[in-house]
Parts: sequence; structure tokens; C-alpha cells
Amino acid sequence: MTIVETRAITGGVDTHLDTHVAAALDSIGGVLGVESFLATPDGYAQLFEWMSGFGPVTRVGVEGTGAYGAGLARFLRRADVEVIEVDRPNRQARRAQGKSDPADAVEAARAALSGRAHGLGKSADGAAEAMRVLLVAKRSARETRIKALNQIRHLSFTAPDELRERFRAIPRSSLASHGAALRPRLGDPVLHATKVSMSTLGRRVLALEDDDARMDALLAELVTATAPSLLELYGVGIDTAAILLVTAGDNPERIRSESAWAHLCGVAPVPASSGKVTRYRLNRGGNRQANHALWRIVLTRMSGHAHTRNYVARRLDEGRSKPEIIRVLKRYVAREVYRHLPRG
Repeated sequence: MTIVETRAITGGVDTHLDTHVAAALDSIGGVLGVESFLATPDGYAQLFEWMSGFGPVTRVGVEGTGAYGAGLARFLRRADVEVIEVDRPNRQARRAQGKSDPADAVEAARAALSGRAHGLGKSADGAAEAMRVLLVAKRSARETRIKALNQIRHLSFTAPDELRERFRAIPRSSLASHGAALRPRLGDPVLHATKVSMSTLGRRVLALEDDDARMDALLAELVTATAPSLLELYGVGIDTAAILLVTAGDNPERIRSESAWAHLCGVAPVPASSGKVTRYRLNRGGNRQANHALWRIVLTRMSGHAHTRNYVARRLDEGRSKPEIIRVLKRYVAREVYRHLPRG
């Protein structure tokens, strides 16, 4: 009788806009092959078929599961393959060994095989992904709105005296509506052009505000349906809740514990001891948007939450610095938020 040995295969993929470079390793890290495939649904199928030709594929390390590798990651999950999020190779290794797509693919596979990369990629197929794309549009709208309002104000500073005096006392909250209400008439070319510019910018701001209100309504609906209890926490609004839910993702099994959630949010204390001094510092890693959301919650509580205000006052009396107190509070809020995240 012939015994056929079946070896588990670990893959690695260096993702790009148009093509993905894949590598296949055996169970002891031997390179079985490296190949390039188109970044299309047909290309994903060909990549998986190629890897499967070496044996059953158990896991694949993918760079950029939230960017160029999102489509491939979804395809692999549907094929019941464990997808591991792999960071780009460290810079020291790149300086020493050089940079190439095949080398990056092999490195991604070795990171997944060794356990050096162990975080599951986001599935990006549910409410959290819907919130993410809405937040992208909201951030863009906010930046454009601020820029347009600044431009209206600066145009009013240099406008002819008649227009300058008209806008002198108008508050920022009313700039857009007053600008949009301008009716340019032919005559003084500078006055006419300035009114055209200010009315165009004003209408742009008002349109962005309408868009923002529509996206806020969609976000509120998604957040309420996904994690209603999260909104009951003091200082947690729709935007901060959406950011935290996007960080957690649509597949909650990727966050294995409360401490893993703290690391993901960049609020796990990092040792910074030296000699006889034992201390911890703020963690500068993790998801910076989630970290900022926790910071906003903490600041809200520091200004209006009696229990938090008493805690801050007591710790200041003990000689703690404000950054240290905020670090502790962010860690506490992360623990509190974790209990309200969706479970699989």
C-alpha cells in the first residue's frame, strides 16, 4: 500500500493594486514556490488553486487586508482559510537584505507560519465595514468644510470695503449661509468675482452639511443596531462608538481577550523603567483612531463626570502627571468598552 503524505501549506501574499505576489511554504518553512497573480476575482481563484496544488492550505499571511488585500482576504475566508494580517517587513531587515515583492511574500508566509504575525485580519463584510466607509466620507467632508469656511473668512478680509464691512461681525457658524445668499452683479470686477467665490464656497459648505447629516443618520442606525449598550456609556457618542466598532471589526473572534483589545487600541501600559525608577508610559502603537476615540471619551469624563473628576484630583494630589492619569483612564475606558463590543 502506498502512503501519500499530505503536508500543510502556509501562504504569504505581498499585495498591490494590480497584481499580488504569493509564496507557498511547507510545514518547516521551506519555500515551495513564488508566483504572481492578477488582483481580480479570477486571479484570487488562480492564486488559491496554485497554493492548493502543493497541499491543503491552512493559513495565509496577507499584507494590507484593509487595503489592496481586502478582496483577496474575503475570498480566502470564504474558502475556509485562516487569514493572518501581516505588517510590512521591518526596516532593518529590508536595509540588510534588500526589497523585492517575492521576498516580501515569503516573509509574510514565514511571519504567519512562525506565529510572529498572529492577528486575524478583518472580515470587512458587515456593519463595521459600512461604518468605516461612512467615516471616511465624514472625515473628508469635515476637512473640506473647515477649509472652505476659512477661505470665505479670508476672502472677506481682502474684499472691497462694502463686502468687508458686511461680513465683519458675522459669526463662523453663519458664514456659509451668508456667503451662499450673496447675489453677484456685474460692475466692479473685483467685487463681482469675490461674491461669486464666496457664494460658491458657501453653497459647498451647506451641501457638505446636508451630506454630513445624512451620514450621521446612517451611522446612528448602524451603531444602534450593532452595539446599543455602547452608547449608554458616559462620553460615548455616535462617532466615537463607530470608530471603536470599526477597530473591532465584523469578526469579533479576532480579539481574543480584553488585554488584546487594549493592545489594539494602543492603551496597554508600556514599561519605561530604568535603574531604581519603576514607571510606565503611554503606548504609541496600536490603532491611533481608536486611541483618539478613547482620549475623547476620557476628556469628556474629566470635564463633566463627577467620579472621574474626583479620581483625577486625587491622583494629582499624589503627584501623578496629567499624561499618566489620562493613560490610566484610557486603559479603564478600554476595559469598559470591551464588555459592550459585539460577540460572535
